[in-house]
Amino acid sequence: QVHVVESGGGSVQPGGSLTLSCAASGLTDHRSPMGWHRQAPGEERELVASITSSDSTFYIDRVKGRFTISRQEDKNTIRLQMNNLKPPATAVYYCRATDLHVMSDSWGQGTQVTVSS
Repeated sequence: QVHVVESGGGSVQPGGSLTLSCAASGLTDHRSPMGWHRQAPGEERELVASITSSDSTFYIDRVKGRFTISRQEDKNTIRLQMNNLKPPATAVYYCRATDLHVMSDSWGQGTQVTVSS
């Protein structure tokens, strides 16, 4: 059974920084594709950033240059460094881990990020 656990959310003023962490266990591979998604109130969940098994990264345009996704060591642990945060970034952030052997996504319970003055 796959378990995905996020940590690191919180409240910050505009222009501030936060780092989110995610650890996934129970996956077939120790370097699985993973990503960060977010859902703001009244909005659909959207992909923010992702990292492949070979550590190639993808970002949506709105966060390019400000957010950085990275894999920690050689395992299914990732971080999302978020700099120069803006109020529209306020959302619940979810970590997603993909098991390519069974083509299944597993999700964490989410962590709240609030950007407000």
